[in-house]
Amino acid sequence: MTFLPGLSQPAPPTMVVWNSAMTAYNFGLGHPMAPARLDLTARLSRSLGLLDLAHVSVEAPEVASDAELETVHSPEFVAAVRRVSDDPASPDEARGLGTDDDPAFAGMHDAAARLAGGSLAAASAILDGSALHAVNFGGGLHHAARDRASGFCIYNDSALAVQRLLDGGISRVAYIDVDAHHGDGTESIFWDDPRVLTISLHESGLTLFPGTGFANEIGGPQAEGSAVNVALPSGTGDAGWLRAFHAVVPQLVGAFQPEVIVSQHGCDSHRLDPLAHLNISVDGQREAATAVGNLAARHCEGRWIATGGGGYSVTDVVPRSWSHLIAIAAGRPVPLQTPVPEDWRTYVSDKFGMDTPGLMGDDVELWWRSWEVGFDPNDAVDRTVMATRKAVFPLHGLDPWFD
Repeated sequence: MTFLPGLSQPAPPTMVVWNSAMTAYNFGLGHPMAPARLDLTARLSRSLGLLDLAHVSVEAPEVASDAELETVHSPEFVAAVRRVSDDPASPDEARGLGTDDDPAFAGMHDAAARLAGGSLAAASAILDGSALHAVNFGGGLHHAARDRASGFCIYNDSALAVQRLLDGGISRVAYIDVDAHHGDGTESIFWDDPRVLTISLHESGLTLFPGTGFANEIGGPQAEGSAVNVALPSGTGDAGWLRAFHAVVPQLVGAFQPEVIVSQHGCDSHRLDPLAHLNISVDGQREAATAVGNLAARHCEGRWIATGGGGYSVTDVVPRSWSHLIAIAAGRPVPLQTPVPEDWRTYVSDKFGMDTPGLMGDDVELWWRSWEVGFDPNDAVDRTVMATRKAVFPLHGLDPWFD
């Protein structure tokens, strides 16, 4: 492993999945899942010099084969996606294809399978040792279930990456999902698999799609405790969100001892996001990515796959948040006070007619109370955290009050 010039930390071999063909995943004008999110992230990351680092490889994804997709999806579902892709005028709403959330479009199969192929390539790079870290910011399509599309997600690339790791000989994988929405599809695919620990921190299903992901959802009868859900109250900000993360995730990952971490970094938890109701900053999202990377270093010899996910503040939030993710994975974190490159801001202004933030952070003061200072039963976040700890900690040999 090499070291970055002027920095003491090592430079981990890092794969970033990117090619402009990924923007073909396009549900149409006005749909929140705008493909410009991906293009703008790649452009900002390149302007910051992240994609030109000697230890970072930028890899174009291949379209996943049907056989690869069928490692987590049913053959009938893959066939249905192909049919609707060839004839968008004939939707299959029973399988979530051609709905308001997932409108049918020509070429949908190849577009979705290409994003899936990116996360499969990331898993292969981890398995063969060519990368220690891998980022597919076009992935993280966590609502797709075994036989149904949902919530802007056709194929579940994160689940495909986890399954490839398992098939490649990895015995335990931790999947950590920090999207504002519950990672229901990934959870359901591994619901009864004790080799996979799925942890989702999200806005409560009482106020946000998909309406699931409560503390009592703990996994199937063969894998109780393998599903972990922290359903945060609407309006939760950085302090509460980070308190919840650090009160649940490190303890469980430490007890589970995964060999690889796969994480989903939907940035729709941001206070500007139009589809959710959390109050997180880019600074807080960067802190979460740092924490996940630290867990991979501590428990997995660094092996880490990070994906994107939701995030619908297309110019102000998504490119900054995911550029931070790439920077952290590459071992070259970008300081929050770094000016956003002027060439990128000019591009956005010329193309979209919008001003963008001048700094890579939101200039907030990050602070949260450690769980060790005590449980406050009058605090809604603390009640949520304690419900999760009581539901799953004992199943991992942990004390919900003291660990």
